[in-house]
Amino acid sequence: MDNHDIAIALTRDSAPDLDSVLGMKFPCLDDGFVRVIDYLGSDSSIVQAARISYGAGTRAVHEDRGLIRYLLRHRHTTPFEMCEIKLHVRVPMDTWRQWIRHRTANVNEYSTRYSVAIDAAQRTGADEWRLQSAANRQGSSGTIDRETGTVLSQREIQLQHLAREVYDERLKLGVSREQARKDLPLSTYTEAYWKVDLWNLMHFLQVRMDTHAQAEIREYAGIIGHEIVAKWVPIAWQAFLDYHFNGLHLSSGEVAVVASLLTGDFVGARKQAAQMGWLDVNPDSNQLRRNRERDEFLEKLADRFSFPVNWLSE
Repeated sequence: MDNHDIAIALTRDSAPDLDSVLGMKFPCLDDGFVRVIDYLGSDSSIVQAARISYGAGTRAVHEDRGLIRYLLRHRHTTPFEMCEIKLHVRVPMDTWRQWIRHRTANVNEYSTRYSVAIDAAQRTGADEWRLQSAANRQGSSGTIDRETGTVLSQREIQLQHLAREVYDERLKLGVSREQARKDLPLSTYTEAYWKVDLWNLMHFLQVRMDTHAQAEIREYAGIIGHEIVAKWVPIAWQAFLDYHFNGLHLSSGEVAVVASLLTGDFVGARKQAAQMGWLDVNPDSNQLRRNRERDEFLEKLADRFSFPVNWLSE
């Protein structure tokens, strides 16, 4: 018999912890959710792909763990691409706009050309209105006072009700769905199936779980990471947290600064900082010019080390 005709018995990798929550809705915001529809692979699939072998293999679990951590540490992408997951998400359209920028997934979204728009819009609590950040043009910092927030929330409800009333009125008058929808607010919820491989999902989580990401999408990302990926590929998830999300990434210049600081050589650290343009002074104010790279570096240091805060000016 030709060897090519011999069937190879294969078993499908599964993740029992993830199986236990298949189809379960994890609530997000006031009316959104994330749920797992299907998945392909597990931690074992990553190992199998890396070793190009069939079956469960003969390696011990600790060896599999070591291999996964090695692969992630050295950014070997393809073994992680062997794992895929399909999520069903319900998300406000403004948050979805950020989500869909991650173009490495397969998406099928609820269509308001063919169907009536979902009759739900994300609402903001009186104490949830965030102030514009003075340091970050695309971010927020702090919240507005509750009294003002109450007024804003009431106005939001009025606006959403009016927009929906006008939309429904257009439909009743026979206006096409594709045109009737044009004045619906971005707070209107949409739904989509979102299928992505593990490597690109980890990139999504790296960006959207970060404290600099918008709060709304950060809530979705946190649930996907901690409630779903952690159950699906626990070894890969922990490696992702250790090496990527909670890791510290430094440029060569930043490494030189840290090396000097660790030995107490503040003069050397400032010399390196000056070479990188971090100590340029505004002659009008005699203050350091704003430098995003420097400020982000100082933020990294504050999270990990206890160097004197004034080492730049000593």
